[in-house]
Amino acid sequence: MKWFRRRSPAAAPPVQLRDAGQHPFGLLGSYVPLHSGETRLYRAVREAVPVVDAAIYKLIRMAGGVTATCSDKAAEEGLQEFLRTVPAGRGQYGLSAFLDGYLDALLTCGQAIGEIVPAPGNRDIAAVLWGRVEDIEIQEGDNPLAFTICGPDERGRMGPLPYQDLLLFTPLNPETDSPYGVSLLRGLPFLTDILMKIYHTIGVNWERCGSLRFAVTCRDGGNGQAAERSQLLAGEWSRAMQDTKSGSVRDFVAVGDVDIRVIGADAPILDSEVPVRQILEQVVAKTGIPPFMLGLSWSSTERMSSQQADMLTTEITAIRRTLTPVVERICRLWLRMHGYTCGFAAQWEDINLQDEVEDARAALYLEQARKLRIENDEAENQKHPAKAQ
Repeated sequence: MKWFRRRSPAAAPPVQLRDAGQHPFGLLGSYVPLHSGETRLYRAVREAVPVVDAAIYKLIRMAGGVTATCSDKAAEEGLQEFLRTVPAGRGQYGLSAFLDGYLDALLTCGQAIGEIVPAPGNRDIAAVLWGRVEDIEIQEGDNPLAFTICGPDERGRMGPLPYQDLLLFTPLNPETDSPYGVSLLRGLPFLTDILMKIYHTIGVNWERCGSLRFAVTCRDGGNGQAAERSQLLAGEWSRAMQDTKSGSVRDFVAVGDVDIRVIGADAPILDSEVPVRQILEQVVAKTGIPPFMLGLSWSSTERMSSQQADMLTTEITAIRRTLTPVVERICRLWLRMHGYTCGFAAQWEDINLQDEVEDARAALYLEQARKLRIENDEAENQKHPAKAQ
């Protein structure tokens, strides 16, 4: 006699296609820092949170323009004309336009790449362009001073680029174990993911509760005519809602025990003001810009204090200090191509963060102090003429 083992029913296969149900910037919730992926993540942070995007643009604008001075006046005039008119790509002209795009990549990605394009004959610079940091890799040498910039060739394979002296590379606050810099937005993906969940939930709640939905309940009182009355009420209710959309007012009249309620009216909507502000405080602290400059009026009397102005000036000075070697390389190459051996110095525009009234008041105080100093010196000379001689 043969015994047959009864087979157990096969397990249901797992669902392979699932509804994501996340906010549009789902990349923020699966953060893996892998160079180009990290770069796309930081660009998604800027796109998702307008405050971050505005902060970076304000830092770029406050960095200001740059010029150069030379000991040779003829060289200085030619160099300043070059800095003002050099093509920077994408319809932009001038070194300031190049630095705007270069600094944008530097703050967002933690590194920036540019290229000096010589004119035919190598007697002039035809353009200064910034590039995509996602398209390059850094190959370290035998010592910390040696590194090679690699890019894709005709076959798409990464290899050293041929003219390393014409490439401009700047890392932002590089760490000891990596030649790549650190983005200004590092640490924000986690907070941004929470902020996007809050905003996405608010939008979903308004989609569900903003357009009112009604529940109409009819009790027949034991007459057994619930089905007929419900169909009649549904038709009348639908016509009443359609007339309301067209702008006309139509009353709804029902006979019997009819209960009409708004669906979801009893569910409270969570208060998002406190958590959103806590997250935005962390975001603003990362950028180093006062909140009111980003449109966040957390205090009715908020204004820039002298301490905030000093801290912001320090941030802008540090950014300029990072960009100065790039400016000097461009200026030095232009001077050498045109046969000038004179020295030069990069000059940044003055940082002005105070009101004109404050500047005028400070100048008045300085003049008053100077006047009092002169009067005191004259009084001392009259008392002690021999000491004055």
